[in-house]
Amino acid sequence: MTPRARFVVGLALAGMHGVAAAQGCGDALGKGVARGESQRYVVAWRADPAPVVVSRHFALDIIVCPKSGTTPAQSLAVDATMPAHRHGMNYRPTITAMGVGRFRAEGLMLHMPGAWEFTFDLVAADGTERVRVPYELR
Repeated sequence: MTPRARFVVGLALAGMHGVAAAQGCGDALGKGVARGESQRYVVAWRADPAPVVVSRHFALDIIVCPKSGTTPAQSLAVDATMPAHRHGMNYRPTITAMGVGRFRAEGLMLHMPGAWEFTFDLVAADGTERVRVPYELR
């Protein structure tokens, strides 16, 4: 195999590793996992208790998976807003790091049914990135 062919195969395999990591992100959380994705990260989370109930506090168990070539997230912030109503939650969650790429956000409450958007602001050594994910609360 020529050096160029080895380089192309290596790039393809590296890209496949990033895709595999993205697809498996959050599998350790079990059933009921939701996922959001940005250019550099996949965020997977599961509500506790599940399902989320209107006007009841809940927590999110979160796993942040860096895509190939991306540094792991060191911290994150979580928020939720209702874009159509132009307001957010009335509570600010507390975030606890649970290990590399694992976090728990406690004290969230969605006070009305409808279209919400979760926002995960990820902070890594090489910068920050925002992951936005729509969420419908019935």
